[in-house]
Amino acid sequence: PDMDYVGLAEAAAEKMELYRRDPGGWRGCRHTSEVSVSWRPSAEFAGNVYRGEGILPASPQDVWECIKPVAGGSRTKWDQNVKDFEVIEAVSDTVSVCRTTTPSAFMRIISPREFVDVVLMKQYEDGTMLSAATNVEHPLCPPQPNFVRGFNHPCGCFCIPLSGEPDRTQLLSFFQTDLGGYLPQTVVDSFFPASITGFYSNLAKAVKALKA
Repeated sequence: PDMDYVGLAEAAAEKMELYRRDPGGWRGCRHTSEVSVSWRPSAEFAGNVYRGEGILPASPQDVWECIKPVAGGSRTKWDQNVKDFEVIEAVSDTVSVCRTTTPSAFMRIISPREFVDVVLMKQYEDGTMLSAATNVEHPLCPPQPNFVRGFNHPCGCFCIPLSGEPDRTQLLSFFQTDLGGYLPQTVVDSFFPASITGFYSNLAKAVKALKA
């Protein structure tokens, strides 16, 4: 039976909106000049959902240009956790099924992973842009032999304009990923805060380079 990709994508976007409006229960775990990272137990799977929040020194359009989930986008260049990104099927103007592969990480303790997600892009009336995703299966994307298949539970990024500050953008992101395989929980729990901190730091460099 065909998966309802649009329905799954819209449900992931709704979850992101709920997370954004729900400030309760988050516990801070890492703080840098670029981002504060917090977490709480996920309601979707046996792991945690992580929340990253930071202000980037660029317009929402420039930030979006760096993070938008499109074929040939810049993310594979600046995001050290994204090795390859391909669109498997464009379902509509705003919804696509994508495959992302990640390099080995954490001193090679974490081997390369692949993720197949349906991704939705949405713009709100106030200019906020959202990219939301969740794991799906797709007939053109069977598991590949050299990768461990991981699963993104509903996750996403909001690019939020700051009133009166056209060259600054609030980026609010939610990650909840089951890396799959047999990783010690301690590795998983240290990997995500470090990974999110790196994401914001590399993104800040990417938006500065875009403006240069």
